[in-house]
Amino acid sequence: MSDSQLPLPTPSQEVRQWAMLCHFAAFLGMWFPFGNLLGPLILWQVKREMDPFIDDQGKEALNFQITVAIASAICYLLMFVLIGFALLAFVLIAALVLTIIGGLKANQGIPYRYPFTWRLVK
Repeated sequence: MSDSQLPLPTPSQEVRQWAMLCHFAAFLGMWFPFGNLLGPLILWQVKREMDPFIDDQGKEALNFQITVAIASAICYLLMFVLIGFALLAFVLIAALVLTIIGGLKANQGIPYRYPFTWRLVK
């Protein structure tokens, strides 16, 4: 096997847990305004130097939550023509499911990439 085909070593349990928490920190939005953005942002900023896996998954979680916030804002605007209600429900359910999947994959040591995500934070 060439170097590019070698599997990456599995991150330690502690690293995987912090990466998982970067995803699950979005659930702070259930209790605090903008918590879905602030939770992943703060956790990523504090722990990103610990391991490249945490840095990668923290950025991914933050980018996804930024995308969800933008999509939600568009849905609120579309509520004036009624379709926004259904779209917002779809966005929120998709965000819930994908955030759980992302956290579980990170806990397994598998880098997760959210679909339909605008990656603003590089």
